[in-house]
Amino acid sequence: MRMPHLLYGLYEKRLAASLDTRATPRHVGVILDGNRRWAKSFGEPAATGHRRGADKIQEFLGWSEELGVEVVTLWMLSTDNLSRSADELGALLDIIKDAVCELASAGRWRLRVVGRLDLLPDEVAQTLRSAQSRTDAVDGLHVNVAIGYGGRHEIADAVRSLLKERAAQGESLEEIAASIDVEHIAEHLYTRGQPDPELMIRTSGEQRLSGFLLWQSAQAEFYFCEAYWPDFRRVDYLRALRAYATRERRLGRCGFPWGGGAPAAQGSTTVSRPWAPRSASTIEWETKG
Repeated sequence: MRMPHLLYGLYEKRLAASLDTRATPRHVGVILDGNRRWAKSFGEPAATGHRRGADKIQEFLGWSEELGVEVVTLWMLSTDNLSRSADELGALLDIIKDAVCELASAGRWRLRVVGRLDLLPDEVAQTLRSAQSRTDAVDGLHVNVAIGYGGRHEIADAVRSLLKERAAQGESLEEIAASIDVEHIAEHLYTRGQPDPELMIRTSGEQRLSGFLLWQSAQAEFYFCEAYWPDFRRVDYLRALRAYATRERRLGRCGFPWGGGAPAAQGSTTVSRPWAPRSASTIEWETKG
């Protein structure tokens, strides 16, 4: 039975007030899942669900700002999704383009498009790059939009980039193999320079990551929500943060207090000191493809 609206509002306020702000994750990754099933439940086409899901994004980012999150990564399109029917994929790409352009036009968030843009139609890829570039001077919440993204593809791209860099410096394959370590690969990931995600949320009830931020999520906490993405509410987000705050993050060592700033795990893209966004003029944002 659903809680009456008035009581629900009081519950949400109480839940928000109970959160320890010291336990807020700096980076939250979200798998925006369930758009098609949401549409099907109403007898609507998949595009309707994708549009409603896109409409939820700005609301979610607003909540993230209010709650003190610094980086959000949104998985909007996987490499596996590229195999969907031409009609559905075309409509979905149009919706994604519109959504990313709207995020850029808001002027509130610093965008980074991550993924294999070379797998997308040229016009779509160019539109996404242009939207990203329009936010270069924005100092707000950092938002990674993962489009044409696959975790294995990212790691392969990182290794490829590392090998090309070392080869250009004149190193032989034997020299590279003798010196390469996990931190060197981490320096070539799409999210380099950012803290690794500490909380990963997937909507729709599915309990798997499907390769999302495969490398970066090694030390993340996972939260699986039954709600489809278009129905995701602020109270669902608060519940995820509450669950996160109750978990003791040992990271292979003894537990540490939430405000203490644990050192980065080996191979993490997180720097060892507390992460702080650099000014927009000094951050280098790059996109594969």
